[in-house]
Amino acid sequence: MSKAQRGGRVSPGRGSEPKSSDKPKVLRKVPGFSLQLTLESGQVFHMEQDGEIWKILCGSDLLTIRQIGDDLEIFSGSEAGVGCYFALDHPMSSIYASFPADAYSQAALSQCRGMRILRQPAWECLATFITSSMKQVAHIRQMSLAIRSRFGNPVLGSAFHAYPEPARLASLDEMALRECGLGFRAKNLLSTARAVEAGDADLEAWRALPTDELREKLCTLPGVGRKVANCVLLFAYGRLEAIPVDVWIARIATAMRKRKSSPRQLEEFSTRRFGPYAGYVQQYLFHHARTTGKLPGQ
Repeated sequence: MSKAQRGGRVSPGRGSEPKSSDKPKVLRKVPGFSLQLTLESGQVFHMEQDGEIWKILCGSDLLTIRQIGDDLEIFSGSEAGVGCYFALDHPMSSIYASFPADAYSQAALSQCRGMRILRQPAWECLATFITSSMKQVAHIRQMSLAIRSRFGNPVLGSAFHAYPEPARLASLDEMALRECGLGFRAKNLLSTARAVEAGDADLEAWRALPTDELREKLCTLPGVGRKVANCVLLFAYGRLEAIPVDVWIARIATAMRKRKSSPRQLEEFSTRRFGPYAGYVQQYLFHHARTTGKLPGQ
């Protein structure tokens, strides 16, 4: 992965980072899991790679890990926290069995086998995808880094800053966020932060809602349309049936459907075609298309 692709990188804190010769505090067997595929699949933007070692922020928790074969070495962060974040309990055999039988879907499955849908903190995920509109992955990471560096709390033992809490962002003015490169997205992020801080949007209480109702709640927030809402449903709330229809998924679904359709029609088509784990299917298809440049039928 190039430096440009890793737009959100920060320099490691001296003396605090593990070396390749260091002994991990936890060693966990993870057959059938790919750390690199998972982190490079466009789900999350708060990480950096240093050789074989990855450092990922989950809220204010720094996860420092390395995968060698089926072994996951954990240098910082708890085993339970790593297992939850990387969804190591997902029923992958059932998920893989649900993949459509067409050649394109099976090629995506073959390429991306081992990728997991992450369980991200709801506020961090929501805020990041509000800033993602019309931006490439590297640009989203750059904005995230700027927001964290300027307004986030330092993470002990590292050079990282956590993503700022709603209260911190709610106290700012729009220009302060625009200076992080957000452009028109600054107003939406600020308004949503203020709604969360005021208690008008209780992201944790919303977990109990059915998926359709939760999506409706998310779509009431500034900067959140159906696509962003589905990203948050999938990557933060674990609604594995959710399908974010971005440019790549629209191209794939249109090629499969073989006629021009609206984003809502493509989402409904994909829901029927991809089955109960449609979110997993679309993520594999998304990564396959983005890395190969190929669409169904090509």
